[in-house]
Amino acid sequence: MRITNNMILHNTSSNINGNKINVDKMNNQMSSEKKIQRPSEDPVIAIRSLRLRSALSEINQYYTRNIPDAESWLEVTETAITNMEKTVAAVRDQCVAGTNDPLTDEDRSTILEQMNKLREQAYAEGNADYAGRSVFTGFHTDQKLTFMTEDKKTKYEITQKLSYKNIEEFRYHSGDVTMPNTADEVENNPISDPDEAVFQRLRLSYNKVDADITINYTQPGIDGATGEPVVNEVALTPTVYERYSDWAAANGGTYAIPDGEAVFIQETGELIFSDSLAASLKGDKSEITIEYSKTGFSKGEVRPEYYYDCKNVTDPANPITYTKFDENGKEIYQDINYRISGSQTLNVNTSASDVFDANLGRDMDEMIIAVERGINAAKKVSDLKEMAKMEEYSSPESQAKLKKWIAAAEKESAYADANIQKLYNSYIGKCDTYLNKINLALTTVGTKGDTLELVKGRMANEKTSMEGLLSTNEDRELSDIIIDYTAAYNAYQASLQAGAKVNQNTLLNYI
Repeated sequence: MRITNNMILHNTSSNINGNKINVDKMNNQMSSEKKIQRPSEDPVIAIRSLRLRSALSEINQYYTRNIPDAESWLEVTETAITNMEKTVAAVRDQCVAGTNDPLTDEDRSTILEQMNKLREQAYAEGNADYAGRSVFTGFHTDQKLTFMTEDKKTKYEITQKLSYKNIEEFRYHSGDVTMPNTADEVENNPISDPDEAVFQRLRLSYNKVDADITINYTQPGIDGATGEPVVNEVALTPTVYERYSDWAAANGGTYAIPDGEAVFIQETGELIFSDSLAASLKGDKSEITIEYSKTGFSKGEVRPEYYYDCKNVTDPANPITYTKFDENGKEIYQDINYRISGSQTLNVNTSASDVFDANLGRDMDEMIIAVERGINAAKKVSDLKEMAKMEEYSSPESQAKLKKWIAAAEKESAYADANIQKLYNSYIGKCDTYLNKINLALTTVGTKGDTLELVKGRMANEKTSMEGLLSTNEDRELSDIIIDYTAAYNAYQASLQAGAKVNQNTLLNYI
């Protein structure tokens, strides 16, 4: 085959250009420390890089965003529950203090002061939020657990399910002493005769409720057709009074309940049973469903939708229905799940009903009322004894009457102190129940935190492994690049020298 000068020149130019391309490639690799600059240079590396980068991006989403977000949510929740635990423990301590016998005026005042402070704090932790999202209100993260201000217009229709286990003994007092202010009043005003009545009651989670109330309870029976045992639902229609004073006024000054019937007091939200009816409900182990409405809520009261099936009927034309329990009575949870890995999600939120018992505030209100009554009764005794020392009341008639006034006040004070001790003694057990509930919620949150920590460690390892694979696929060691660059550069220089010698000789040299 004949080789012409043009062929030699073309091949030489082609070789020089090829070596120049290799030098340029090595130069780019040296600058970027990457194997390729464009997918066309090596499609296999390019496709693998896309897959690895996609996987790494997903891991980074979990590791740098989802997991830290879930951690922060759980930290806020744990702090709020821990604070609630401290609050209830402090309430329990005050209950223990309230059982001391005898209580001094200073003791009563200290207990009252502490109780008032704790009452303000009772549900405050339930309004905790993370980044503007309430952590205890399920999907309603834009709402608080409690009413933040007094609301006189909002109206709810509430369905509250209770049982015979919730029926408790409670003491009611009447005939409190009305203090006289002059000698004439001491001698002529009628002296009250303080009295104590003990009843069996169910207490709703709210006071100051509306008059309309529907009550049904279960009762075992026998099916007339089959003879099989069945559970019947029986309606109970109580006599409704707005206040205790109305009840007493309607019954000759006494708290009377006809046998087998019940009384409902709107102001206190209490359903009071006759002894025979209470015994029957307990004997039948009855479940009791109470439907009632409430218009207006005080600051700090819990919102019904987080505890009960209810309906907001503030605007009758546009009622809002909230379903807390399914048809089988099982609580419906509004879980907020965070995806913390490719195949794993974590429920980060805790339901308010699992931590903040709706009855805690009512218990504390009753404690405060009991202590206030004890303080007032003790003050009456003290004031009457001081009156007996005054010149204004030195007449034999006044002194004789004051002894009766003092005896009546001492009787009232004795009832009040005994009630404080009995009431607080029972609330120690209630606080233990609340604390058990809170501790269970705290344990659950801690378990979620442990799970999150394990996943976080695994994601860190996966992130490191994926970054290593990506680096292996894309990157080159600088030392290797320098070796290859040197070889390519030497080849390029050699091709230039060879080309220079070839170009020196042409056909003219031989003519």
